[in-house]
Amino acid sequence: MLSGCSSAVEVSVPGGAGAPACRAAAWPATVSGQERRDTSPASPAVAAWGDPALVARCGVAAIGPTDVECVDVDGQGWIPTPLSDGTRLVSFGTDPAVEVLVPSSYGPAPLLLPAFTEVAASLPRNGLVCR
Repeated sequence: MLSGCSSAVEVSVPGGAGAPACRAAAWPATVSGQERRDTSPASPAVAAWGDPALVARCGVAAIGPTDVECVDVDGQGWIPTPLSDGTRLVSFGTDPAVEVLVPSSYGPAPLLLPAFTEVAASLPRNGLVCR
């Protein structure tokens, strides 16, 4: 059997990946039409899609109170941080948090967030909400 040309996406597993909700993360099969890819190391708390890889990691440190504008998508808050080649979004109001790394080639990063609402909603709440 021949395998695909793409190799596993190298990721780092966050410190909080052992949280029950992260171990049972219900990652979507596709994001923005991109198929799921293998990750290295393999972990239920991390997932990747497409090429360049869009990466999601469950179990990152929660963001505390902040003055950064919070983006609300389907009732879930996200804190965006511009990166040199895309955007980092971290769920707000969850502990642990979900981090989504969106390469700039995917367009406006918040438009991809509905794919991650279910995972973020499964995480314990810490009382912080978007204002």
